[in-house]
Amino acid sequence: MADVGVDETLLKGIAERVAGEAAELVREAWTGMNAGREVRVDTKSADTDVVTAVDHESERLVRARLAELRPDDAVLGEEGGGIAGDGVTWVVDPIDGTVNFLYGLPWFAVSVAAQVGGVSVAGAVVEPVSGRRWTAARGQGAFLDGRPLAVNAPSRLDLTLVGTGFAYKVERRTKQARFVAELATRVRDVRRNGAASLDLCAVAAGWLDAYVEHGLGHWDWAAGALIAAEAGAQVSLPGEDAELGPDATFAVAPSIAAPLRQALLDSGVGGI
Repeated sequence: MADVGVDETLLKGIAERVAGEAAELVREAWTGMNAGREVRVDTKSADTDVVTAVDHESERLVRARLAELRPDDAVLGEEGGGIAGDGVTWVVDPIDGTVNFLYGLPWFAVSVAAQVGGVSVAGAVVEPVSGRRWTAARGQGAFLDGRPLAVNAPSRLDLTLVGTGFAYKVERRTKQARFVAELATRVRDVRRNGAASLDLCAVAAGWLDAYVEHGLGHWDWAAGALIAAEAGAQVSLPGEDAELGPDATFAVAPSIAAPLRQALLDSGVGGI
């Protein structure tokens, strides 16, 4: 549980402010790229796992602003690394959905979360192109541009829209494809949008009824999972549901949680 001395409201405001500033940087870079400006691209775990100069610039901006606003806090970023501290740790994804960013697909975001003891207590996910701001603080609800969010309440498995994602490694991607092919016969449909933080926010907004993915990084879910949970979703994070897989993230509307979880298991989710 969060330290009672932590001001979640203050931390949420900082997360939104800093993510918003980074999102503006990313938006300007994306606009320039679409106008023909080149962006340097490198790879990480595989040729399909990319990182851009803009990812690094965005994270540097976030780190610099947090150093000004919260100089005693630790920062853990996707590109710059870091370790959790004894107090508040900021978990940063400077661009979640980098491949979408590179292709000009406007479904990517900057994600900033404050954690205490590994638990998210405040966070913001800001979309550079649309300007949408998803925010939450522990125990205070979730919001989209200030509007309260609440999950859907699907009554049947076959009326459930599920989001997911795929790994970069071909071996695991093959298993995930087989799982999705089976799951698709049991639910309304399956979506793969390419940005975990926004998929979790989509569950919060009722744009998806559930979301499941394996192999997410800490920064992928730190803010989005809190937003989904504060909107009423049941959320299990990596390491919390061994049957779904040791690195599975699952967010689901409570009304369909039990039958969907069983459908995931029947579709082979534990073998991914």
